[in-house]
Amino acid sequence: MKTNRLFFIDAVRAFAILMMLQGHFIDTLLDPIYRDESNIAYQIWSYFRGITAPTFFTISGLVFLYLLLKAKDKGDDKPRIKKGIYRGLLLIGIGYALRVDIFGWLTGDFSNYILVIDVLQCIGLSLIILIGCYVLFRKHVKLLSFLLFMLGCFSFLTEPLYRSLDLSHIPIVLANYMTTSNGSIFTILPWFGFTAFGGFLATIFFSHVHRNRFRLVTVLSFFIFGSLLIEYSSLLLMKLYYWTDIKLFKSSAYYNYLFTRFGDVLLLLGVFYAAEPFLKGSLIGKIGQKTLSIYVIHFIIIFGTFTGLGLNRFYFKALNPTEAIVGALVFIVVVCFISFYYVKTNAFIYKGVRKMIGRHKD
Repeated sequence: MKTNRLFFIDAVRAFAILMMLQGHFIDTLLDPIYRDESNIAYQIWSYFRGITAPTFFTISGLVFLYLLLKAKDKGDDKPRIKKGIYRGLLLIGIGYALRVDIFGWLTGDFSNYILVIDVLQCIGLSLIILIGCYVLFRKHVKLLSFLLFMLGCFSFLTEPLYRSLDLSHIPIVLANYMTTSNGSIFTILPWFGFTAFGGFLATIFFSHVHRNRFRLVTVLSFFIFGSLLIEYSSLLLMKLYYWTDIKLFKSSAYYNYLFTRFGDVLLLLGVFYAAEPFLKGSLIGKIGQKTLSIYVIHFIIIFGTFTGLGLNRFYFKALNPTEAIVGALVFIVVVCFISFYYVKTNAFIYKGVRKMIGRHKD
């Protein structure tokens, strides 16, 4: 019998997490004098680094909703809904915990650094919102698909409206989810848009993956629509502006990184889905199953979670290109080794937190 498991997703996750490892290492430790925007190698590195976060958000929405829909198909989605809410809250909690600086607190340094919002908090909140959408339209997959597609478009199109929001009048712990003015790396808008589009793709896979030639049609669709978004989305937005005289379309067209990045993600999905028959049981697939563990380990090593003694403390913006490239490769191997042989799987972190919660209750 044919399995409906999407093996290529693990490979895409692995690609994204490895790109994130080298991206954070090089970006944090490379001397600024070597950041030459006219250098073709730096341009390629910078471009592919920009694909990492959109890929993570899209894949998170795709895999979570796909599994949720499969559970519903078996009449057993309530446990997965509860698990999803728990996982979303856990990601938010881990995101905050990774910015704890115990040594700094002991010296009286209580900065707002812990309140900075990064990728884990945004993915966690995005999954919770995705669950809310699913609960509302669980009996109508086509309506759910349409809703998620529209939410993705809305999140991207309205980006100019909240790009420079002034939220100084509300508590910083809430404001940081909507503005980067306090140091947040990601905000729920527009980044939830990628998760929404990932959820939309999940509905497509769930409804049609069993059909003949689905892989061929889907791969071609990924390449076609991805290329169209990269090459022509700005032109389409300008045409919409000319037709409607709505300035929001013009503003989006002039700073159109969201639709083009989603085009990049679609091309990436196309490449890995085409190669899926060769990826089953591969090392890259196994790496993709440990993304949370790898993320936590790499963050502690580079940014010195809890102690403040990370690589950025000793080599911040200090390496030349050769040192940065070699160091990044060694860093990837070390982090993956720790994840494979000591942390084992993402479940290690989830089980550890559950034990802590259980002891607290006792």
